[in-house]
Amino acid sequence: MEKSLFEQIGGSYTQAGDYLLPNLTVPEEQKDIGIWGQRHARYLKQYHKILYYNLLARGKLNAHLAEIDRQAEDMLSRLVKQMAEKQGITEQLKETNQMLWVGRMNACHNAAAEIVNNELIFA
Repeated sequence: MEKSLFEQIGGSYTQAGDYLLPNLTVPEEQKDIGIWGQRHARYLKQYHKILYYNLLARGKLNAHLAEIDRQAEDMLSRLVKQMAEKQGITEQLKETNQMLWVGRMNACHNAAAEIVNNELIFA
């Protein structure tokens, strides 16, 4: 008897009565997914269903989302730091005028988050 496609890629079956049931397992290693990975998962599920379900079926969705989350966090912190330096937001400003410092840092964070969304999460 010719092997099925599932068997050709390394899968196996268990016989239960007259039926052959595939031996499916869930990968044991689950990585934590933060807010960026969750946003990317929602985007893939809504706009790129084929890619989403292919990654899910191969057991690589969690690793992909964890990597996107890590890249997004790195990109966000780097962008916030660069924007703060260019705008002259210093620790001295934080000591002298905390509300101004908070407002400017929030503006930098929001702008950086928008860049991360456009270039990494929703791309």
